[in-house]
Amino acid sequence: MVYGGGVLFAVELCLVVYCVLNVITTPEAEVRNLPKLLWLVLVLLFPIVGGIAWLVAGRPQVSARRGGTGGIPAEYDRPGRATAHSPDDDEAFLRRLKERAEDQRKKAEQERRAREAGPDA
Repeated sequence: MVYGGGVLFAVELCLVVYCVLNVITTPEAEVRNLPKLLWLVLVLLFPIVGGIAWLVAGRPQVSARRGGTGGIPAEYDRPGRATAHSPDDDEAFLRRLKERAEDQRKKAEQERRAREAGPDA
């Protein structure tokens, strides 16, 4: 029974230390729901409940810490940015593709004629 109590104490101690350090190092502007000092007192006075409350409701959300929204880099989160679409919907792309294919066909036909004509032509 002492072993179980020791493990639970170690888990509680790790939770408290992690949460206290996390509260202290988090910038005041990013703390949610309560002031930073109140979170620190809550974590210290009620270690398990306060620590879990900090992790669930007080810590900054992941997207706020990364500087983007949901892990999307900021350069891709601009309004008006062109979105990906199907190449079949892009008329200019299809036109260039057909022109390129026609040029390749012409070049291949010329090379075939040159080979058939022989080296003395």
